[in-house]
Amino acid sequence: MTDTKKVVVFDYGFGNVRSAERALARVGADVEITRDYDRAMNADGLLVPGVGAFSACMDGLKRARGDWIVGRRLSGGRPVMGICVGMQILFERGIEHGVETEGLDEWPGTVGPLKADIVPHMGWNTVEAPEDSRLFAGLDADARYYFVHSYAAHDWSLEVTNAKIRAPKVTWATHGERFVAAVENGALWATQFHPEKSGDAGAQLLTNWIETL
Repeated sequence: MTDTKKVVVFDYGFGNVRSAERALARVGADVEITRDYDRAMNADGLLVPGVGAFSACMDGLKRARGDWIVGRRLSGGRPVMGICVGMQILFERGIEHGVETEGLDEWPGTVGPLKADIVPHMGWNTVEAPEDSRLFAGLDADARYYFVHSYAAHDWSLEVTNAKIRAPKVTWATHGERFVAAVENGALWATQFHPEKSGDAGAQLLTNWIETL
């Protein structure tokens, strides 16, 4: 990579920021962990991690003005990537233990409990990516990624009617039921799994993202 890209891992108290930092540095990015507004706004890419409860992540993100930063970056076509709960909070709402919490509403839909015999879904799993996916370019269909979650988005309802706008690419996975595993939607990409914990496959995926910045 001849042109080193600046990536900020947004530190709002709910994410595996050190693992993300190491994984991004491994694939050649210039990485900084911060919640500083100007640095987050001016970076080539913003990565929003997330672990724990949907409601707690949203509270932490708002306290750090991360909701505003994400919105401002996307309104200007500046790349943002969410990971795990950092992906879930991009949807309209989340429901955990009967409690409904408003998300960032970048995508319609609800994140709810994963219906499976064994929960949480913890470990390695394959995904069903679109053939023309840029996020999964160069990766085999049987590549495996590391998941840790009890909640997921089960439906995708965002319709694009303007022929000039590229339709989002949605990747699916199955654990008890089918759920959204990744999304590529213009400047906004996200994964339910942890690429920073997914070995060489995760490294290739992060490389693919960085190459679009």
